[in-house]
Amino acid sequence: MSKLLIHSARIVNEGSVLHGDLLVVDGRIEKIAPQIAAPAGAEVYEAKGRLLLPGMIDDQVHFREPGLTHKGDLATESAAAVAGGITSVMDMPNNSPAITTRARLADKYAHAQGRLHTNYAFYFGGANDNLEEIAALQPDEACALKVFMGASTGNMLVDDPATLNGIFARSKLMVVTHCEDTPTILRNEVKAREKFGERVPWSEHPRIRSAEACYASTELATGLAKKHGARLHVLHLTTAREMSFFEPGPIKGKRITAEACVHHLFFDERDYATRGSLIKCNPAIKTATDREALLKAVREDRIDVIATDHAPHTLEEKARDYFQAPSGLPLVQHALLMGLELVRRKELDLQTLVRKICHAPAELFGVRERGYVREGYWADLTLIDETPQTVRREDVRYKVGWSPLEGMTLPGRIAATWVNGELAWDGTQVLPPRGQRLRFG
Repeated sequence: MSKLLIHSARIVNEGSVLHGDLLVVDGRIEKIAPQIAAPAGAEVYEAKGRLLLPGMIDDQVHFREPGLTHKGDLATESAAAVAGGITSVMDMPNNSPAITTRARLADKYAHAQGRLHTNYAFYFGGANDNLEEIAALQPDEACALKVFMGASTGNMLVDDPATLNGIFARSKLMVVTHCEDTPTILRNEVKAREKFGERVPWSEHPRIRSAEACYASTELATGLAKKHGARLHVLHLTTAREMSFFEPGPIKGKRITAEACVHHLFFDERDYATRGSLIKCNPAIKTATDREALLKAVREDRIDVIATDHAPHTLEEKARDYFQAPSGLPLVQHALLMGLELVRRKELDLQTLVRKICHAPAELFGVRERGYVREGYWADLTLIDETPQTVRREDVRYKVGWSPLEGMTLPGRIAATWVNGELAWDGTQVLPPRGQRLRFG
């Protein structure tokens, strides 16, 4: 029987902060109290008054395996995630080959066993030609069904109206969407080429992947969800205008929920001047007004979850001209600290941040016994040292070896991460993988 006592931490959980101790027995939280005597044989970890949070649950990552492992893989990117205080991830299906059959999904789970440093679950992907596979998919086979209602990899753009209706009518799983209208984007690309040729400036990205493209697709998705009574979660919202589709208030009982990514809360279009292709992502980072509207929506619980959309590409790929440079940026190592920077700026409070990155994804997806610091729950925990740190390339742990935050100072560092009660990150190195497959109820 393994025992761990974390002594003298500021435990942030469910809207409150408790200065106390936490006892872990065989991977689960046994007791939380102001003072706990160390049991015989227990390892004692001195937290020294530092912040102890539930581990972040990142419901939107692209770890690139199978098929694109020169950018990242399940082992490397989950190692970077635990170094960033993330203890559970949900990986997207736009792999090569795409995870659009139940057989491929089972193969991906089999290949993942014993290799991830975080806990994990995988999405099933919608396509124009796999409706019967979607209808056969059972809860707990995947965390949710991902539908790209905008341009995507390979066969994963779902733009057939009959198929979209069928997906929303027949899926037993929550439908999770990327909402951008492809015809609108293509028209904007033509206009950009007419004006700039192939060397379109990065500042045009939010006008090509425009607010209108986002709004039209989100309107379609929410309309289909209401028509069929489906559960819908809309990912990485970027515009003030889209907020009208989502209701404020607690996540419990909502049929339609919303998500923002940390980079859309952190950057705005002024940052293209210095970050360029390194912050090119889909949907695009947009205006300062849009960023402020997203933060307001987080505070009023109109946006329910904050995630990363971690999507690594090599620097060589990112160095290409606008139309050839891929969209996406690596974020899992620094996302939690970016959230703490928003807290430092007083744009969010700490309890709201913890609710959006830990509690809400657990509630939304029905993750069993995780997402909270609760007795009986798995001990997925993150300890934060509030000493500012500057992001340096030599410290980056992504397989691609770079971060869009290089040179920026963030208000802390991850001192330790525990996954299933085992130390996964000790502040300087990643320990052997301890991740388990997430279960849903």
